Amino acid sequence: MTKPNSLPGVLIASGAWDPEPWAAPFRPEEPARPIRIWPDVPDPESIHYVLAWKSPAEVFANLPNLKAVFSLGAGVDHIIGVAGLPDVPIVRVVDPDLTTRMTEWVVLQVLLHHRHHLAYARQQAAHLWKDIRQPVASAVRVGIMGFGALGQASADILSRIGFQVAGWSRTAKQADGIETFHGEAGLTPFLNRTDILVVLLPLTPETRGILNRRLFAELARDGVLGGPILINGGRGGLQVGADILSALDDGTLIAASLDVFEPEPLPADSPFWGRPNVIITPHVAASSEASVLADGIHRHILAFEAGKPLANLVDRQRQY
Repeated sequence: MTKPNSLPGVLIASGAWDPEPWAAPFRPEEPARPIRIWPDVPDPESIHYVLAWKSPAEVFANLPNLKAVFSLGAGVDHIIGVAGLPDVPIVRVVDPDLTTRMTEWVVLQVLLHHRHHLAYARQQAAHLWKDIRQPVASAVRVGIMGFGALGQASADILSRIGFQVAGWSRTAKQADGIETFHGEAGLTPFLNRTDILVVLLPLTPETRGILNRRLFAELARDGVLGGPILINGGRGGLQVGADILSALDDGTLIAASLDVFEPEPLPADSPFWGRPNVIITPHVAASSEASVLADGIHRHILAFEAGKPLANLVDRQRQY
């Protein structure tokens, strides 16, 4: 049992990430709250909350008073399925900083392709001054696959710029001024009207490998960009790498921006590195300040301890 008059403890199991920025928001405000850094847990009965990122299964063992697990990243595939995971709520991180940063990355990638940045970079290297025809944004159809908080924030900015934006999600969702599709029946019509496919899906058994040749073949062929473009800021397990490469070879895709891979880091000998029509970023699309996200988690815990329900809970059946 937790010792009388002591605050419920927090265990930070942040994998390869430095745990100190995650601990920082708790210590000044609540010096009496036990903050433990895995694997230093001398009093497991004091731990009520785990802040987790790619943590080993042993983290969750022998915590008799565990109340909730907080993911330190946008996804929860690194938690779901962990052997021996206790039957406690799992909370996704939903934070304005994370949302803003993902939106920045998505909008940047769309604009890099829309404004022919790769081609102009090659021309710069060749000392070549040559204009490339630029279609208006309103002629370009962007489709966002995964229409949660991140997808809707990106859709809002892209639509303000002038792009024709649509969203697809597993279940029906609505957003002002955005065309939406949902479910299996809505996937093909969504893909058929999409020139730039932005993927922000969670990784689940249903979505693993969904970015494959069959799906790419459904993308629009009549667009002003000359062919479809893939932008994946979700998870590496969503994509079939060999299918992306072959689709780029034969023109099924004309370009891609990829922030995520499986495995990570992307091996030095991966053929993706040398592709002139691929933009690679090292899983940084939604990189946020750990202290900012941890401060939000701290506020979440304080609200929960004041009697408010936990928000942003993961549905274990759906795995997001």
